[in-house]
Amino acid sequence: MASKWNCQFICVSLIILGVLASQAMSRTLPEASVFDKHKQWMALHGRVYEGVEEKEMRFKIFKDNVERIESFNGDGSRRYRLSVNEFADQTNEEFTASRNGYKGQSSLVKSYSEVTFFKYENLTAVPTSMDWRKKGAVTPVKDQGQCGCCWAFSAVAAMEGITQLTRGKLVSLSEQELVDCDTKSVDEGCEGGLMDNAFHFIQHNHGLTTEANYPYKGVDESCNTNKAASHAANINGYQDVAANSEQALLMAVAKQPVSVAIEASGFEFQFYSSGVFTGDCGTNLDHGVTAVGYGTSSDGMKYWLVKNSWGTGWGEDGYIRMQRDVGAKEGLCGIAMEASYPTM
Repeated sequence: MASKWNCQFICVSLIILGVLASQAMSRTLPEASVFDKHKQWMALHGRVYEGVEEKEMRFKIFKDNVERIESFNGDGSRRYRLSVNEFADQTNEEFTASRNGYKGQSSLVKSYSEVTFFKYENLTAVPTSMDWRKKGAVTPVKDQGQCGCCWAFSAVAAMEGITQLTRGKLVSLSEQELVDCDTKSVDEGCEGGLMDNAFHFIQHNHGLTTEANYPYKGVDESCNTNKAASHAANINGYQDVAANSEQALLMAVAKQPVSVAIEASGFEFQFYSSGVFTGDCGTNLDHGVTAVGYGTSSDGMKYWLVKNSWGTGWGEDGYIRMQRDVGAKEGLCGIAMEASYPTM
């Protein structure tokens, strides 16, 4: 009898131990899985950390971001998706501080005489869709790196567009010239700036040189006046789109690529991957981008086609489609608040 009870006790004990071991394994497997993902992600993006402490900190941030991304995509209630991109080991605060650098017009006093009224205000008909990439007016997506000069990329993209539309030749122009040389107003290179001020500088500088002649470095440097003296394109001024009107912005984008400011500081913007963004954003403008078109998705949602400057690994090969005609006068993420474009 004793041996029988001993056997039952041993069997029950083994079962309990097996259950506990299984539970322990189920708790550790996800951690191991994320660890493997982080290791693969580091290899893919060439990420190297200075020591164990930094690696542990970055792994924790990576793990938290991956869990949030998977939770978001698993919900299935949104029209867009997020992905584990090259920014996955950065907190949203770190990412925003290094990538966004737009200084809102509301904090500035604009007195430049070349600012005129919105010339497209009486336009009565526009195409149902527009994609300036297909018209040859958009250069490949660029990457501003860890320099907060989105304002320069936005202004340059708009200028590249009007130059091609006016002269029939698409030329990649120099953001670095703006970063280094446009420093007498509120524009401060990697510390932020404003597209209108960039247009003002370009006009009074009598042009901008090419990317090839004055390549992008992603850091603040002294102005190379010799390189900057070789002008590849110029503008005669710039105009502001009528504020807080998506219809006015539509009229402008129907005619040329337009510099726009948006709030792009949220987690969902950092990891946007595909689909029409309907997202979690307000109107605290902090990032300069370029509206290069508009259209309607296959499921009937109107959108803005926006060129970003975070490389092709972000979004839809460097672009984002943002919901259009949202009902609010400012537009989604404030896209209709402070738009402008260069003139020739």
